[in-house]
Amino acid sequence: MATGGLRTDTATGDERLRFGTEPFYASIGRAFLAMCAFIPVLWGIEGLDTLFGGALDRAGGIAPRNLTGLDGIVFAPLLHASFTHVLANSVPLLLLGTFVLAGQTKRFFLITAFIAVVSGLTVWVFGPSNSITVGASGVIFGYLGYLLLRGLVERRWWSLGISLLMGLLFGWQLSGILPGEEHVSWQGHLGGFLAGLVAAILFRQPRARRPKPTGTGSTTGLGGSSPTLTLPGVDGLGLGKTGSDRTVEMPGGTSP
Repeated sequence: MATGGLRTDTATGDERLRFGTEPFYASIGRAFLAMCAFIPVLWGIEGLDTLFGGALDRAGGIAPRNLTGLDGIVFAPLLHASFTHVLANSVPLLLLGTFVLAGQTKRFFLITAFIAVVSGLTVWVFGPSNSITVGASGVIFGYLGYLLLRGLVERRWWSLGISLLMGLLFGWQLSGILPGEEHVSWQGHLGGFLAGLVAAILFRQPRARRPKPTGTGSTTGLGGSSPTLTLPGVDGLGLGKTGSDRTVEMPGGTSP
């Protein structure tokens, strides 16, 4: 097994998925279906908010530096200012969320919660006074930051490929983390994006454990380790009767 460079396996803590296999693509399919089921929830919430004249936004939005607005950190990502707002967030949330969720259900919720909290707190501390901020944009920018850095952190071909793909598809939206456009919460975008970068490091997939080398590997007097010779386990050699390979130590550093 190579000791460096890019690895092709995902080696997740929840599932052992390998790129190109049926379980790998199945995990992406399940994640896509889960996100497809979640997006209509946002549309339904916006429908209720419209029915009640925006009361949900006022009650659950983030009100900067107002203690009563802290609960908006939890509820604001589920609320939107209009159906146009929901539509603008639906496609990036669907695609980015699918690749964050695929193969790591438990980490997905931790990553999402971390991004939502950091993004929400950034809005609460630095957002404009006398305003209410709602929307999933902070989480979306967090997913983008996570996926962009994940490939470099985990050093897997498929993660790096997704990083490049997401950069090509959504990299142009990074202008949203800078101040400029009116009525756009760039503070939440910036906080979410930075949280996503940190999440890629904090919640990175653990490396697969490498198998232990066969033999004792004891050091000889000549400064070399004892090589091992693998022989078939056959009768009459004291090597067992199961047919499995066995190892016999040979003196290191000597000529045959």
